[in-house]
Amino acid sequence: MNELTEHKAALVVEYDGTRYHGFQDQPELGTVQFEIESAIQRLTSEKVRVRAAGRTDSGVHAKGQVVAFSTGNMLPSPKLISGLNHFLPEDIAVKEAYHTDSGFDPRRHALSRLYEYAIINSRSRSPLRERYAVRVREKLDDFAMRKALKYLEGVHDFANLSGPVLPGMSTIRNIWSTSVQRKDDTLKVRVEANAFLPNQMRRIAGLLVAVGSKRVPAEGALETLQGTIDPWSTGVARTMAPQGLCLMQVNYKDFPPDGY
Repeated sequence: MNELTEHKAALVVEYDGTRYHGFQDQPELGTVQFEIESAIQRLTSEKVRVRAAGRTDSGVHAKGQVVAFSTGNMLPSPKLISGLNHFLPEDIAVKEAYHTDSGFDPRRHALSRLYEYAIINSRSRSPLRERYAVRVREKLDDFAMRKALKYLEGVHDFANLSGPVLPGMSTIRNIWSTSVQRKDDTLKVRVEANAFLPNQMRRIAGLLVAVGSKRVPAEGALETLQGTIDPWSTGVARTMAPQGLCLMQVNYKDFPPDGY
């Protein structure tokens, strides 16, 4: 890359992940990354690769995904936002755009990610809401769910709450904060951590549903971490569906320049 392109732009992106096979580009499959890179190329005539803070899975949504790319185009932020949104499909939108230091890496420099999992606790279907939440018929004890989440806070080996990982990949993660909020029949589980393992948040949500429905005691969260019990092999817990999960925010030391 020559000197004219030693410039980096960063975007805060919101998307409905329903019809995408995740964020990361995959040949022959529709992905959020492909749509963003295509929009950049149509706007700037540059073929670029974007790097994201989180590689959300198929069907997972985002309100505050952060992506960055190198460019030789110095479009002002408002024009970059409006121009990209003109070329992006209706289910992806650039919410903010910034010119950043050339070394900015949205994945490596992230201090924490905040994910939210939405649950509709109702025996009746909700066709409109179930695009962005998963319905659980059994009555859930949100107090027990909060208690269970507290066992997961701090630095732990989350191998037993992860999907398959690459050989040699560390499964140590630091969960900074957790919460379960209920409003009427909707529960929102929030977890902020330095990083997440594959399917970790969806498996945490599944464990909490097992706790909330009294199939597993709240202390079972600690026992799961320690490997004393395996709620998935016994069928009392499941990895929750992707549509309930949303990447809400990614936090950095110096980005965005004026904070969120």
